Amino acid sequence: MQQTTNNTNRPPYGILAILMVGAFIAFLNNTLLNIALPSIMQELQVEAPTVQWLTTGFMLVNGILIPTTAFLIQKYSVRHLFIVAMGLFTIGTILAGFAHVFPVLLAGRMLQASGSAILMPLLMNVMLVSFPIEKRGTAMGMFGLIMMGAPAIGPTLSGWLIEHYDWRMLFHFVTPIAIIILLMGIFLLKDKKDSSTIRLDLFSVLLSSLGFGGLLYGFSSAGSKGWDSPLVYGTIIVGVTSLVWFILRQQSQEKPMLNFTIFKYPMFALSSAISMVITMAMFSGMILLPIYVQTLRGISPMDAGLMMLPGAIIMALMSPITGKLFDKYGGRALAVTGLFITLVTSYYFSQLTFETTYTQLTLLYSIRMFGMSMVFMPVSTNGLNQLPARFYPHGTAMNNTLQQVSGAIGTALLVTLMSNRTESYAKELAATGMGNLGANPTEEAIATMQQQVMMQATLEGINFAFFISVFIAAVAFILAFFIKRVTKAEETLDEKPATPVVEKKLVEN
Repeated sequence: MQQTTNNTNRPPYGILAILMVGAFIAFLNNTLLNIALPSIMQELQVEAPTVQWLTTGFMLVNGILIPTTAFLIQKYSVRHLFIVAMGLFTIGTILAGFAHVFPVLLAGRMLQASGSAILMPLLMNVMLVSFPIEKRGTAMGMFGLIMMGAPAIGPTLSGWLIEHYDWRMLFHFVTPIAIIILLMGIFLLKDKKDSSTIRLDLFSVLLSSLGFGGLLYGFSSAGSKGWDSPLVYGTIIVGVTSLVWFILRQQSQEKPMLNFTIFKYPMFALSSAISMVITMAMFSGMILLPIYVQTLRGISPMDAGLMMLPGAIIMALMSPITGKLFDKYGGRALAVTGLFITLVTSYYFSQLTFETTYTQLTLLYSIRMFGMSMVFMPVSTNGLNQLPARFYPHGTAMNNTLQQVSGAIGTALLVTLMSNRTESYAKELAATGMGNLGANPTEEAIATMQQQVMMQATLEGINFAFFISVFIAAVAFILAFFIKRVTKAEETLDEKPATPVVEKKLVEN
């Protein structure tokens, strides 16, 4: 058997190009829909909690399927997985584009998610086995360009399409591109795969789905339903219980679906912890800033998207640069520098006022994204570099799953902190305001006062949540000092599986 590629072989650039274009379209689709939700609510006559399932459902499908990708990558060829993933994504896009009722639109969105969930771990795994460690930072930097570039243009492109066309154009625009990429995969991907006897443990799939799905749904619902909702704490309890059971079951199996022993490699464990913490901190900007600029400042969604565009572009363009710097200097210097910038900018975001200018917001957000661009790919790549090759599918699946979970936890935490602080501060301001109105205030004066109180309290809540994100980022900053440059771990005889590892050989057409 032969490994996918080795250090003396030329990386399969043709295969990587097809995978990257497919991943780009999938990532682009993730951010296209957000700005269209109000239009969808109006036309399909659904409420906000219902339409939010287009985002929540997408995330849940990802959380359920991504843990299974370690098994799928070991079992099937890149060609078969790509065709299935891109086929599901294409069918979902077509279905959503012609949807005239919400259930059909949601079904299309779920199909899109099932394809997207396979594409990212598949691409990351191919890149890991295609490049030697000393060149892997540059390669993963190009992957970062794809991963960050698509979300960068997504909101702006979506705003333009919604302004000039129906929301269905978001799907019609992607459909022909997805079909072309699918056909390219069918005719150009020619990788070979040895037969495999590995089997999927269906009970592990069930436990994984309940575990990760329960956590994702519970935490993502906490912001809107409240922590005292039985649906919230009930799903979190089910998720935690199922996840513990899932981990114990994996530890007892000879060929686990998702191998948790990868956490015995210290740099991988450290990189996972840093990535989870920084993902939580990143969501403060992604969630709180749009609330501030649109709700409190009255800035249009299009202008809000344009305000965040330079930062997203900087993050995308920096990915190849940080990849090269990682190959030369390692991950610690980049991570410490990037996290220090993130700390400082997060603090300045906790000092927002009603007079903060559009230019200041754009500049501050751009600097923050510049800092974060030095963290994600270098830290993740350094951790994956320590794993033996047979653990790459498990490492990529674990990283992507943990990012989904930490994103949901970060969202719930920050939204809850913002809401609680807003509520408590509003009561303080209202008590003071009523006292200042005198004995017999008019209804108009009371309404004006209440509006001012809520705006001021909301601003205080946003600033407070940003301030907490400073401490979250500080945890990652401290952990970054423990990063060490690694080489791939050697498999000892007792670590090697009893049966030969199923490996793939990628052959360029």
